Amino acid sequence: GRGVDFVWNWRMSVEKHDGLVESTSAGLKQTETLVRIGTLCLIYVMAFSARMFSVIRYESIIHEFDPWFNYRSARVLVEDGTYAFWNWFDHRSWYPLGRVVGGTVYPGIMYTAGVIFHVLHALGFPHVHIREVCVLTAPIFSGLTAIAAYLLAKEAYNSSAGLFAAVLISIVPGYMARSAAGSFDNEGVAITALVTAFFTFMRAVSTGSILSMLVSSLAYMYMVSTWGGYIFVINIIPIYVLVMLALGRYSNRLYVAYSGFYVLGTLL
Repeated sequence: GRGVDFVWNWRMSVEKHDGLVESTSAGLKQTETLVRIGTLCLIYVMAFSARMFSVIRYESIIHEFDPWFNYRSARVLVEDGTYAFWNWFDHRSWYPLGRVVGGTVYPGIMYTAGVIFHVLHALGFPHVHIREVCVLTAPIFSGLTAIAAYLLAKEAYNSSAGLFAAVLISIVPGYMARSAAGSFDNEGVAITALVTAFFTFMRAVSTGSILSMLVSSLAYMYMVSTWGGYIFVINIIPIYVLVMLALGRYSNRLYVAYSGFYVLGTLL
C-alpha cells in the first residue's frame, strides 16, 4: 500500500510540476508578445516624432517644389472632385507650357490625402484643412513602414531581427529626408507599399496563402499609383524567383505566389 501511495504522490507531483511549467511558459510568451507590441508602438511614435521637428520648430507648411504641386493637386481633388482633378490644366506648372495634370501625375498620394481628409470630416473633424493632412501624411506612413519592416524581417528571420529592422528604417537618414512633415512627396507613401508588397509576397511563398498573394498584388498596385519606383518591385521579385529556380528550390507555393502576383499585378 505504501509503495502504491508513493508512486501515486510522485505522479501527481510530476503532473503538477508540468502544469506549472506550461502555465509559466504561456505567461512568458504572453508577456513577450505584450512587450513586442509595446516596443512597436514606441517605434511608431519615434518614427512619427522624429519627422515633426520642422513643424515644432517652425510651423506647419509644405516645403520643396514637388510637394507643393502635390498639395495643390490634392486640394483640387478634395474641393472640385475627381473629374476636375483628372481634367485640370495647371498653368503654373512647367511654365510657360503648362501641365495636363491628369495624364502626367501619379495620383496615389493625392487620393491618399483625400481619403484621410474625408474620413476625418466624417468622424467629426470638419475644421481640418487638406494642407494639414498633406503635412502629416508622410510621418503617419513612416510609422506604418516601420511596422511593415518588422513583419518583413520577422518573416525572413525572427522577431528580434524584425524589431531591429523597424528601428533602422524609422531613423535612416535617406528615408527621413523623403518623409519629413511637410514633404508631401510620392516616396512618403510609396515606401510603405514597397515594403508591404515584399512582406506579403514572402508570406505567400512561405505559406502558400492566396490571401497574402492578393494583398501583395494590391500593395503593388497602390505603389504603381504613387511612384515610378514600382519598377523595383516588379524587377526584384522575378530575380528572386529565378534565383530560387537556379538553387533548385522550386515549389508549388512559389509557383502560385509568383504567377498570381504577376498576373493580378499586371491586370490591376
